[in-house]
Amino acid sequence: MSHDHDDRPQLTAAQAAAVLNPPAGRNGGDLVVETLQGLGATTVFGLPGQHALGMFDALRRSSLRYVGLRVENNAGFAADAYGRITGEVAPLLLSTGPGALTSLAALQEAAAASAPVLAISSQIPTAGLGGGRHGYLHELRDQQASVRDIVKSVHTVRTASQIPSAIAAAWESALTAPHGPVWMEIPQDVLLAETTLPVVSAMDATPRELYPRPELTVAAAHLLSHAERPVIIAGGGVVRSDASGKLRALAEKIDAPVVTTFGGKGAFPWEHPLSLRSWLEDRHTTDFLEDADVLLVVGSGLGELSSNYHTFRPRGRVIQIEADAGKLESNHPALGIHSDAREALADLLEAVERREDPDAAERVRTVLEKVRVRIEAQDLTLEQQVLAAVREALPDAAPSFWDMTILAYWAWSAFDARRPNTMHSAQGAGGLGYGFPAAIGAAAADPTKPVLAVSGDGGAMYSIAELATARQYDLPLTWLIVDDGGYGILREYMTGAFGETTGTELARPDFVALAESFGVPAVRTGPESLAADLGKALATPGPSVVVLPALLRMFEPTHL
Repeated sequence: MSHDHDDRPQLTAAQAAAVLNPPAGRNGGDLVVETLQGLGATTVFGLPGQHALGMFDALRRSSLRYVGLRVENNAGFAADAYGRITGEVAPLLLSTGPGALTSLAALQEAAAASAPVLAISSQIPTAGLGGGRHGYLHELRDQQASVRDIVKSVHTVRTASQIPSAIAAAWESALTAPHGPVWMEIPQDVLLAETTLPVVSAMDATPRELYPRPELTVAAAHLLSHAERPVIIAGGGVVRSDASGKLRALAEKIDAPVVTTFGGKGAFPWEHPLSLRSWLEDRHTTDFLEDADVLLVVGSGLGELSSNYHTFRPRGRVIQIEADAGKLESNHPALGIHSDAREALADLLEAVERREDPDAAERVRTVLEKVRVRIEAQDLTLEQQVLAAVREALPDAAPSFWDMTILAYWAWSAFDARRPNTMHSAQGAGGLGYGFPAAIGAAAADPTKPVLAVSGDGGAMYSIAELATARQYDLPLTWLIVDDGGYGILREYMTGAFGETTGTELARPDFVALAESFGVPAVRTGPESLAADLGKALATPGPSVVVLPALLRMFEPTHL
């Protein structure tokens, strides 16, 4: 049996000599960082811990840039954002036990948002593995069991020679559509033990492409070509696969209105005549979608937030394009197409027949006018003024990261992201504290653009420690903190449900003085001066904080 070796990487004479005479003083941690470098990583996030010191010692012998955060969960959020912005794997280096467990909420968000994060955790020494109670520091009976329900895949290493292949397999898993977080763990003694293995050279972990089946493309194209009222719902999968151009071309070819989910913000131009924007928590939009005779859903599982809290009941045929096979038809019967959004849209664009609907744009205008009238009737001028000020101050290409706060809930529906892959939030898992550490990850990914983080005062307290990180690395990011004295959205929920609140009111610091104590310039602003103060902060190099004392209200829901 013969093998063709022509496509395998060939070593130069110098590389071959280095293989035969590897440098002294290397350990298992060096194999980790060499493999990451060989796969193309340039930046890693994390937090050192006793069992992980072998990896961290190896970092200083590598070309990898380390961005260290102050809390593991925040390091996970930063890696999540780095993965979203770049589309590349974001390595996250963690210690054992508490360090590993503290990252889990961030990994849940990465899973829900399909962010390619490679978490590499240390483990107790090999002798302690297997579930016995040996009493090692940080010992868990089964550390993998704590993460298995969250991540895409789990990869275990027990010897140094397993490290490169295990990391490559994890890397490929993280980048296979749908992207997502993966977990790997290496015992302390394996990381610390000296190795004479050759230096790891270039690795190949290219994920396989996920193409649609041709017969499904033909069926979907026929339905769309002959529809009377086709509509498209564009989800986060369109953004992640860089398919917004193909989405627009398809919508224009068949004259189909497009609504974007909150995860799909920016996937379709806000001011386009066919744009229904993002008003998914609105009955007028829901009615319009239900009236479609053919509904094309691209890169969305039509979960709670994308279905007006599961009140959406489509009456026409649904075509669902989704890279996550588990989401196909999980909420609605459909012609399910398991595919990357970009590949499926490209094939559909070729296969559909051009159809013209001179009334489509007018029907879109009618829906948007109904939405406008509904919101205008609720006396929410302040909220719209604040959101407009943020939009005015934020450069079009600057990414923004929104915590779970009332202004973010407004932004999901009413903010023009202007460009795909610029507006991100924690709407996948919905945990507090996402905005600021995520902005750190985005600023590390591209320090040439200012980055905006938006938090409420409650969410801000989750990540105050990262002001030190932003200052230490001199990152170009501005943190807008809307201070309403508590958990504002929970205050509204409890008042609406029970008539009074419990646990929502918070003592909080002077955020301006607190930021300045970290060496981060800060300013207190008002609704009228917000655009100017925010614009100035975003234009100034390095980190900054803008505090807006304001009691914002949500618009009335339509799903109750």
